[in-house]
Amino acid sequence: MKSSPNSTKPSSKTASKAGEAVRLNRYLADCGLGSRRKVEELITAGRVRLNGEVCSDLAMRVDPATDDLQLDGKAISAKKQKMYLMLNKPRGYVVTQSDEMGRQTIYSLLPENAQNLAYAGRLDKNSEGLLLLTNDTALINLLTHPNYKVEKVYKVDIDRPLRKRELDKLRNGVEIEGGITHKAGVFVKEEDEGSMSLKMVITEGRKRQIRQMIEAVGAKVRRLRRMQFGPLKLKELPSGRWRPLDPGEVRALFSEKSKVKAIEEKIKGKDK
Repeated sequence: MKSSPNSTKPSSKTASKAGEAVRLNRYLADCGLGSRRKVEELITAGRVRLNGEVCSDLAMRVDPATDDLQLDGKAISAKKQKMYLMLNKPRGYVVTQSDEMGRQTIYSLLPENAQNLAYAGRLDKNSEGLLLLTNDTALINLLTHPNYKVEKVYKVDIDRPLRKRELDKLRNGVEIEGGITHKAGVFVKEEDEGSMSLKMVITEGRKRQIRQMIEAVGAKVRRLRRMQFGPLKLKELPSGRWRPLDPGEVRALFSEKSKVKAIEEKIKGKDK
């Protein structure tokens, strides 16, 4: 699937669309109840009911839109296919699904089947760079919770060079809205008489945090781009374009999720 609104193709593993009759065993497998062999065992064991009647016919065709299907007395519903997209947000777009002021939103850049995806980590209108969009809301909650210290990396162009003591302030914590910031990685990449380019690494995600941090030491941000979110890197994705995550990136996200869960268990242990 290429980074074009017209290139997204449905997976062959996706459960059939409403109103489309399919074989019962295929539909149950698509709903995440197990392999074809496993769901066939459920059917032949009489554990599946179709419209109130036990159904043991493996070839029975069902319409998910109108038929009532139950397993052991509990309703069966289609398993929602997980989607993971990366967007290189351009400057001038707001990160919201609709805007009462009529401004352009990031969803105008996304394909039709991504209009209901949630985003991980908002970027303000004048900021650019990597946004993760997914319907895996549990993953978003884990990646964005401040307790779990998932790193976000930014390229920050500012309006003047900072002195060493100002850089150290940024590294050790400055007062912004909501309190003193956590320790941050701050690295000088370029410098001249009237500007400086920084790489900044933070583990929080407060509103306009980078901009507020720079303002706290008496400078202004000229350009702000998020280059990395956890294990995901923007790389060469053009501004305004999206692409699906590749399998390696999805695995890396779930590896990050495992680390976060380990931290969560550690925090719970301390609270006992």
